[in-house]
Formats: sequence, structure tokens, C-alpha cells
Amino acid sequence: LCPPGVLPLCCRPPAWDRPPGLPLAPCRSFSNNKIQVELDESSGVAMMKFKSPPVNSLSLDFLTEFSISLEKLENDRACRGVIITSAVPKIFSSGLDIMEMCGKSTEHYAEFWRAVQEMWLRLYGSNMVTVAAVNGNSPAGGCLVALSCDYRIMAENPKFSIGLNEAQLGIVAPFWFKDTFVNIVGHRIAERSLQLGSLHPAPEAHRFGLVDELVPEEKLLERAAAVMAQWLALPDHARQLTKSMMRKALLDRLVAHREEDIKNFISFISKESIQKSLRMYMEMLKKKKS
Repeated sequence: LCPPGVLPLCCRPPAWDRPPGLPLAPCRSFSNNKIQVELDESSGVAMMKFKSPPVNSLSLDFLTEFSISLEKLENDRACRGVIITSAVPKIFSSGLDIMEMCGKSTEHYAEFWRAVQEMWLRLYGSNMVTVAAVNGNSPAGGCLVALSCDYRIMAENPKFSIGLNEAQLGIVAPFWFKDTFVNIVGHRIAERSLQLGSLHPAPEAHRFGLVDELVPEEKLLERAAAVMAQWLALPDHARQLTKSMMRKALLDRLVAHREEDIKNFISFISKESIQKSLRMYMEMLKKKKS
């Protein structure tokens, strides 16, 4: 029991959500070019913010920094959970960087896809509690990041959408994208959504369980911290073993077929029809910007 007037660690608001005037907890931060991380040692919770404008696209550099940041937190005994969000307004992450998949060598495609796999293996298999605070649009790979977390809270804004929309670009979501999606929303919703390449507005995404909660954008981090405290109130070992039991089969499947998955990606993305589709999509994006 804590002394009168002293909150236990699991109930203390993290440093980024503490009213001004209260003493700050010991806090460590580390940043790289594209990701900012702040670890509040009193609560054991890290805040990871994507800061790669304009749209936090998952480039090779971004994916590498993401995996390194996760590894640092995973190996830090002071860290028990991480809240993942964006520092870029109106966008969580636009997904995989199309520039990495267009007009490059097979060696580059292999390196890029291995980095995508590594990010997912680390995040989906993390021992930490992972909460996605989705504060903007989150298509394709951005949706995968959110899906890979333990809990998803999205800003209550019908202009924000989320989904695996690869089919719109002529791309097929690989089995581990698909299975992660199916495990959350069920087979029928996933099948229809993936075939149509649907992007679901926040209210719709909440209705069928793609996100767990909707909250006003200004309360997103506050709610994420409260959810994190609930999860961290449980003994770590019981939660971690349960998570591993639920996710191990899918993680093991990718590990066992990792090289085959890379070869399939290279073969698919190298097709001229797919390259043409990606070039057309990039041209469309350029016209939108201009």
C-alpha cells in the first residue's frame, strides 16, 4: 500500500499528461530522424511519436528506426508499455512508402520487405503492452501498425479513416497482414474489406471492432494513458504468456516462411503491370499535391 496521498505507479499520469506545477517523473528520451521516444520511468510507459512529414510513410529508413526504437524499449527494464501515435497532424501513417517499391533493384526490394517483416515481428510479438493512439488517417501499412498493437484508440473524427486498402493499388495484402486483420474483425468483414481495398471512417471502424474506442482528439493521449494503466495493473508474466499463446502461431508462420515471403514480394512487385499501377498512383498523388 502507498502512503496517504501517494498514487501507485500504475495510476500516476505519465509525464506528458501531467498538469503543470506537479514534479516531473524521471524521464528519458531518445530520438532519431523519424521517431521520437520519451520514457516515463515512474509509470514504465514510453510515448513513441512518428515524426516523418508529410505523411509518416514507412520507408526503409523509417522501418529500421522503428524496429531499433522498439528493441531499445524492449530491452529497457524500466519500460513495460508503449503508446504509439503521430506528431504529424491528421495522419497516423500513410503506410508503406511507394517510392521504395517502384523502379528499384531486386536487392532493394528484398531489403525493404525484410524491414517490413522485422517491424511487424517486433511489434506484434512484443512483450510490452502496446496501445495505438490513432490521431489521423491510417491506410495500408499504417493500419497494420495499429492492428499489431494490443489496443487501438482512434480520434473521433469521421474524416479520419483506417483500413488495408492495398487492392486499390493493385497490390495483394500478404498472408500475415490478412491474418492479423482477420484475428481482429473476423473472416467475413476482413474478406469483404480486403477485396474492396476499403478505407473505413472512424465510426465504421469502431462499429465492427477494427478500433476499440473512439474519443475526442484532444483526449486521445489521456485515454491511452488510462487504458495503459489498466493493462499494466496485471502481472506482466501472465499477460505476456497469454499474448504469446494467442499470437505465436501467426508469428511462427512468418518466421518459417520468411524467405519465401520475400521472394513472393519481389516476384509480385517486379511485374510490369504492378510497376505501372504504382507509377500511375504516384502521378495521381503528384497531381493532388499540385
